[in-house]
Amino acid sequence: MNGRVLVVDDDASMCDLLEAGLGARGFPAVRATSAEFALSELETRDFDAVVTDLNMRGMNGLDLCARIVTNRPDVPVIVITAFGSMETAVGAIRVGAYDFITKPLEIDALALVLGRAVQHRVLREEVKRLRQVVDQSRRFDEIIGESTAMRRMFDLLDRIVDSEATVLLSGESGTGKEIVARAIHGRGRRKEGPFVAVNCAAVPETLLESELFGHSKGAFTDARQARRGLFAQADGGTLFLDEIGALPLALQPKLLRALQERRARPVGSDEEVAFDVRLIAATNRDLENAVEEGAFREDLYFRLNVIPIELPPLRARGNDVLLLAQHFVDRCAAQAGVRVVGLSSEAAERLLSYRWPGNVRELQNCIERAIALTRFERIAVEDLPEKLRTYRSLTFLPATDDPTELVPLDEIERRYVLRVMDAVGGNKTLASEVLGVDRKTLYRKLGRYARMQ
Repeated sequence: MNGRVLVVDDDASMCDLLEAGLGARGFPAVRATSAEFALSELETRDFDAVVTDLNMRGMNGLDLCARIVTNRPDVPVIVITAFGSMETAVGAIRVGAYDFITKPLEIDALALVLGRAVQHRVLREEVKRLRQVVDQSRRFDEIIGESTAMRRMFDLLDRIVDSEATVLLSGESGTGKEIVARAIHGRGRRKEGPFVAVNCAAVPETLLESELFGHSKGAFTDARQARRGLFAQADGGTLFLDEIGALPLALQPKLLRALQERRARPVGSDEEVAFDVRLIAATNRDLENAVEEGAFREDLYFRLNVIPIELPPLRARGNDVLLLAQHFVDRCAAQAGVRVVGLSSEAAERLLSYRWPGNVRELQNCIERAIALTRFERIAVEDLPEKLRTYRSLTFLPATDDPTELVPLDEIERRYVLRVMDAVGGNKTLASEVLGVDRKTLYRKLGRYARMQ
């Protein structure tokens, strides 16, 4: 069955013809011999499309179409007339008709138009549903998700937004750590204060101390005037230190003291400057392992890790991929000024099966590319990057008895380790417990797998 159709015509014989012809082609039809009766049917019953004659006694087809578009804009209307003039066609389109067909009527042609109309309605309803889910799931500004992992994170965020405790966000690159940091700030008691962000890996080591704590005039070459550091600039608000794992070892004790004393001494100054900030740090490195390797101070790690929040990778978030994709489709299409409303079912399947090593950032880039390339209202598989079109998910044991297709034991182990990492959302501590190996062994294996890619 392709969809139920309401046929409107004051000629009973034409209704008989349309009912029989459309029914034989998978469109069960219900007749209405007047526009007024058709409107009452639409109030009490659901139809996937309406086919109406133009010239009828009483309310004509164009007036009926206008009423349906106003009251039931989700139902496409196809207008049929024996008068195929351009003025009539333009009039039908102006009042909101989906399409316009002239007599003598060919049932096959009408069925083809109806198929497109019903598909259009289904697509609009799916887009509407996805947008509603996106709106409902957007509990923290731009953070979108309804998976178990994200609901768990939302519950934790609800409890800590008004706290003054330091937050340590961990997760793979592209999982949205800065977006979460901004959401915490925007929902907390410091929301009226400044939000200041810095990527510790992006600032040269020689300048990072001055960037954080400021400097006095003449403290070093080119220091022609005093400058307030980021701690001072964030006073009364939130300071976000991204990639905290890249903080030079020599600077770590100075940061630790500043956090403990709530005071910092600008470079070249004898005076300390007090500040009042909430600190949120983020890292895509395993700081516990960095502590064990001597690359990160243990006391600073404990000072930062008061409220740890681990952001799940996109591959561990299930259907959140489609929610995020729809969000990016709406935003990118609006920015580009094009009419793209969603994904084809085949493209959606590819997005769900892909591993997303670049996480949400990679998905956003993928959708932006697809919006630029697509020629249709829905993104198709051919609009996706080649690595998505050709991607095949890992299987542990090849389903074959052909010895040439079997793989070495090391490859089976690699696939299983990566599958466990997916299942635990990238949590290496939990993964090492599941695999029954110590953390160092797991790090070594993951490092080797990364070099193999």
